[in-house]
Amino acid sequence: MSKKIIGDVDLSNLYLKRLPDILKDITVSGHFDCNYNNLTSLEGAPKTVGGNFSCNYNKLTSLEDAPTNVDGDFYCNANRLTSLKGAPKTVGNNFYCAHNKLTSLDGAPKNVVGNFSCGNNRLTSLVGAPTSVGVSFWCNGNKLTSLQGAPTNVGGDFNCSNNLLTSLTGAPKTVGGSFICNSNKLTSLTGAPTSVGGNFYCGNNNLTSLVGAPKTVGGHFYCNDNPVKFTREQVRAVCNVKGNIYV
Repeated sequence: MSKKIIGDVDLSNLYLKRLPDILKDITVSGHFDCNYNNLTSLEGAPKTVGGNFSCNYNKLTSLEDAPTNVDGDFYCNANRLTSLKGAPKTVGNNFYCAHNKLTSLDGAPKNVVGNFSCGNNRLTSLVGAPTSVGVSFWCNGNKLTSLQGAPTNVGGDFNCSNNLLTSLTGAPKTVGGSFICNSNKLTSLTGAPTSVGGNFYCGNNNLTSLVGAPKTVGGHFYCNDNPVKFTREQVRAVCNVKGNIYV
């Protein structure tokens, strides 16, 4: 019979270099927090966590030995990870892996009910990303040259700003919230979602045409700071914008 801890476990800010062996193979019914330590490995971590699992601000280079199942959120921000191999197979809500050194999303959960954040890493591709994200997907601040591998459907926002994209090929087909692709090197909107529920941001790119823009935008449309100063009439000719247009 496996051992179980009822409640939360808080091991944050203890200058730990490794997790106590006593926790290995244990189930924690609540949250597990080991933020702000000097961990380089998750060896000794519990196998199942009923709440959130947080290992932010350590020196982790691998997620091997992470819990197999986390019913709440999984946080591994601000470490030294280059890969997500070893990450939990199932996460009940959000998955956050921003501010690492990720060059690949291999090992990421296939389905994320909540948000998925992999912003501010070193990604050049989204291959390995979850196929479905229930809320928002953030991959801003990387070195992406393509959106191939992105989730097909995103329930909330999709943020791919501040990358090296020249095309939106591979972007989700539908985005329930806002689609944010400003501050790239886009020369075309080909590949953009057909439908965007919130705002559409494509400012600060290299656009000279609006061909490929979404057919419908439920919020505002921003296309300022491109080589061509588009008119509101040009935007409305290609897109049914429910809100305001900012050129």
